[in-house]
Amino acid sequence: MEYVELGWSDLKISRVGLGTWQFSETWGLVDYEKAKAVVAKAIELGINFFDTAMVYGRGMSETFLGKALKELGAKRDDVVIATKIPGEFLQPEDVFKAVDRSLKRLEVSYIDLLQIHHPPTHHNFPTSKYAKALERLVVQGVVRYLGVSNYPLALIEDLRSSLSVTDIVSMQYRFNLVERWSEEELIPYAEANDLTFIPWSPLAKGALSGKYNSENIKQFTDLRKNEPVFYEENFVKVMPLVNLLIEIGKKYGKTPSQVALNWLINYSPVIVPIPGAKTPEQVAENAGAVGWKLSYEDWRTIDELSRSIKITYVTW
Repeated sequence: MEYVELGWSDLKISRVGLGTWQFSETWGLVDYEKAKAVVAKAIELGINFFDTAMVYGRGMSETFLGKALKELGAKRDDVVIATKIPGEFLQPEDVFKAVDRSLKRLEVSYIDLLQIHHPPTHHNFPTSKYAKALERLVVQGVVRYLGVSNYPLALIEDLRSSLSVTDIVSMQYRFNLVERWSEEELIPYAEANDLTFIPWSPLAKGALSGKYNSENIKQFTDLRKNEPVFYEENFVKVMPLVNLLIEIGKKYGKTPSQVALNWLINYSPVIVPIPGAKTPEQVAENAGAVGWKLSYEDWRTIDELSRSIKITYVTW
């Protein structure tokens, strides 16, 4: 496994992390022992960066992750735990309550990276107010670093200007080979400000894995049944790219998922993807995206085809 620094901090994180949204009813991995096996494989392979959120399974993901890390005997200083606080929890007095409960579920005394999951758009809590509450958590030592997720740049600037003794170290957004809007403004901002950029859905919820076709995508019973990338008018555009990933992967002895993740990793040194996994085998596959590098020619071939794909989100 390769490691990089988390933003401007000296905290080392694995070049590929483990997203744990799948530990929830939304994705169907609600068996703790299976979740534990996923975490165990990640640790075995040197993955030390674990991303969760307070809202995943209404706390189930945090509970599973914390329990698994404890039962597996992971040393606290050897793992980096990132969780997210949703916008609706950003009323200043609620910030402390939410983090207290998160610490209890994770069974830890501090959170390495607390990210704001999304702005409080439905509640209009003033940025300057919740920023001060979040900063107190850093001062108190129960949160080491702060980050944002799904924030527009103008609001990031507002948030950063409201912080006095710390700054954000990371930005988390949707970014994959068929959904690339983050590269217009967000990734350049992360690069210019020494911030880690964390792509969520780095495999387009599995659309780039090579496991799906026009027939089996009709069988989804989880979140993907309403995911635009899997709608027929979009998926037919994605398949030529998947076929290219398969073809190029054969040259390196890699799977389409590994090629897609390697492409992201080599897009920028600030990028650290957090693919999810439902099985230890999927963890191993994701970890196999590092330790090698696509040739420039292959990277460019993928880039050109990828740029020609335009996903529509108007699906009814």
